[in-house]
Amino acid sequence: MLLAKIRGTLVSTQKVETLDGLTFFICEQLDIDGKPLGKYVVAADSVGAGVGEVVLYVTGSCGRYTDTTTNRPCDATIIAIVDMLDVDGKTVYNKTDDA
Repeated sequence: MLLAKIRGTLVSTQKVETLDGLTFFICEQLDIDGKPLGKYVVAADSVGAGVGEVVLYVTGSCGRYTDTTTNRPCDATIIAIVDMLDVDGKTVYNKTDDA
């Protein structure tokens, strides 16, 4: 699992039918301290996330293990919305601080 911040959306009107109904986000990978790494991935959303949220995502075959992405050609899937990130006893991210 990897940490990321959702930076934007991706809309595609022409795609394979198995991708119909999925929402795609542009995600910027974060390090363990919540700092951006400048690496981006397009990920399918399986949890109802939104732009600006910090999320967990998986890649590879794990991206197809959710109810939303089973039997779909997804290589990256958002599987959780992060509420808080605590590292070595220090809170480095808290969703309520972004509200």
